[in-house]
Amino acid sequence: WERFAKIKSGDPRVTRFGGWLRRWSLDEFSQLINVLKGEMSVIGPRPYLLRNRKKMGESIDTIAKALPGITGLWQVSGKNELTFQDRLKLDEYYIRNWSLWMDFVISLKTVKVVLRREGAY
Repeated sequence: WERFAKIKSGDPRVTRFGGWLRRWSLDEFSQLINVLKGEMSVIGPRPYLLRNRKKMGESIDTIAKALPGITGLWQVSGKNELTFQDRLKLDEYYIRNWSLWMDFVISLKTVKVVLRREGAY
């Protein structure tokens, strides 16, 4: 938990069906409603929990400026294999260096990651 800020396997809260949804990243699909409401974007930094604010340090100043996204740079760059600090760095990089081309590349990589079930648990 300390290194990744998440339970990577054997989470007792996840049902068999929930595990299947997670493996295929279908649990993210419902967030399209948030995109339609303007609360999220399709591509952007992941939303962070309020309890992680202290742990985010100065990164929060940059990350909080952008709408959270369903997919993003860290999800296609290692997903659950990255540490919390690595995720922060990638989210900051994305925000500081945003381009339409980067969004296009992340979109293509997202399809690949989902189909290969990379980083899914």
